Amino acid sequence: MPTIVAHHNITKGADHWLNSPKRQELFGPLGVTGIRTFVDPQDPTRVAILMDVPDIDAMNKAMQSKAAADAMAFDGVVPESLVILIES
Repeated sequence: MPTIVAHHNITKGADHWLNSPKRQELFGPLGVTGIRTFVDPQDPTRVAILMDVPDIDAMNKAMQSKAAADAMAFDGVVPESLVILIES
């Protein structure tokens, strides 16, 4: 199961992003586990997530969905700043 690291900017504050239920709502049904969150201490508008993803194709498809767009909007994610890295 590959590990994914994603980083992006946020607009609604680190506390809002950290406490959001949207990650689990979006990724839980995909079997994603080990979700860990990170905040840049020098710039709390830059955050990252690390997670174990059993099906990369399912995750990529989910990321193109309206549910993902809605979750990112709720969390204050700046979509054009999103970078996803896959363990190799």
